[in-house]
Amino acid sequence: MTAYDIAGLHLEQAGAGGPLVLCLHGIGSSSAAFSPQLQALAGDFRVLAWDAPGYAKSADPERELSLDDYADAAAAVIRAHDGGGGAHVLGVSWGGVIALRLATRHPDLVASLTIADSTPGSGTTPDKAAGMRARVAELAELGPRALAERRGPRLVSAGAPHELLRRVVDTMADSIRLPGYGYAAESMATTDLRGELARITAPTLVLCGDQDRVTGPEASQVLAGGLHRTAYVIVKDAGHLANQEQPEHFNAWLLSHLHIVTNSRTSKG
Repeated sequence: MTAYDIAGLHLEQAGAGGPLVLCLHGIGSSSAAFSPQLQALAGDFRVLAWDAPGYAKSADPERELSLDDYADAAAAVIRAHDGGGGAHVLGVSWGGVIALRLATRHPDLVASLTIADSTPGSGTTPDKAAGMRARVAELAELGPRALAERRGPRLVSAGAPHELLRRVVDTMADSIRLPGYGYAAESMATTDLRGELARITAPTLVLCGDQDRVTGPEASQVLAGGLHRTAYVIVKDAGHLANQEQPEHFNAWLLSHLHIVTNSRTSKG
């Protein structure tokens, strides 16, 4: 049993066959963030993108969830859909943190990882933890729309198209609410993954926008340096949401990684 009943999860799905890919969004987003990836991967993969517990169309949790609880919920989704082969897990920002914990708690369920614009967690320094917790008070004071308008511009590069910025803001406004956002923020504020990265055995692609002003390339470098089987890619002309801002470049790297891993698994099998 998990702390969250995945019957309450909303999942966007694409693709009718092939290996399973599970997409986990950032703390201010939803499954809508992965529209470019669902389209690009659907020809060769079965793709699922969740609205995390307490986000967008998913049911609110009955109690506070820890990072382990989010990872266990993701594991339950994989078990329900993978057919026995595990899943390739794509996590952006907070979703990347969940994906990394998933890989340490349930290594048998993770065929590979793609970690984009992510971090070892906000528990690496007191200031980062406090900053993450402060977002919850902002949401309570401002409401989802005003918070999205305030934070949205930092999530993309200065040169991002206006249409993308509006889409990012609208997605955030439609996705976040209390208590789910608060539980997510606390799961980040109490997490420092640096000590467990070496335990992860799944082949991992780490990507980061060169203009990421939220977690930044330095945090992605820490992840890439701590993992044994990893490739590290900087996505040019992209902010924190590289998968949305430069989808063609992002998807090219993602597909290359997935095809290499799946071909390797097939040849070994």
